[in-house]
Amino acid sequence: MSWHPLRRLTGWIDRRHGTWRGAVRSLLARLALAAGRLEPYQLRHPQRVRRVVFVCLGNICRSAFAQQVAIRLDMATASLGLSTTTGASTPDSALRAARRQGYDLTAHRAINLSDFEVRPGDLFLVMELWQARALRHRFGARDDVEVALLGLWCTPRQPHLHDPFTLSDAYFDQCFCSLREAVFALQRVVPQAGRGPQTAGARR
Repeated sequence: MSWHPLRRLTGWIDRRHGTWRGAVRSLLARLALAAGRLEPYQLRHPQRVRRVVFVCLGNICRSAFAQQVAIRLDMATASLGLSTTTGASTPDSALRAARRQGYDLTAHRAINLSDFEVRPGDLFLVMELWQARALRHRFGARDDVEVALLGLWCTPRQPHLHDPFTLSDAYFDQCFCSLREAVFALQRVVPQAGRGPQTAGARR
């Protein structure tokens, strides 16, 4: 029956976290945040930020949408994927979800990290803790860029923003709403990151 507690819980998980795995990862990330273990992935020098770079796995859903929100706010911005094919387009499910929020992703094309030009003053905003760790390892001791968890600008803070790719429309909407909220809050913290001459980040 529809009122069965397990079904109600499953429906809530589907809408709020996408999958049970997403719910577990979100819980673990919140526990890490409460324990102070995510301090290295919070923004330390907002005054140094010149461009915000959104990062996810494929650069076709989460980071692509966040970039469009930032463009609308006149921020200097780019996005990339840690494991993607440069030139890949956004799937129909993400296109529809973006339209429901009032944004258009039809022109977006993915950029893989290996094809991305890093600049001094870049703030890399990731969706998941493993992504933050991967970028920190990649950049090593470089101190002219920062890595932070985008979901920390949500209210309440969401250190894990699960990948909506292949998941329900309800979770796409939840995820994109969270991303939009976070980018709006971020813009108030780094207003000096105004739009530059271009928003793309591919090597030329």
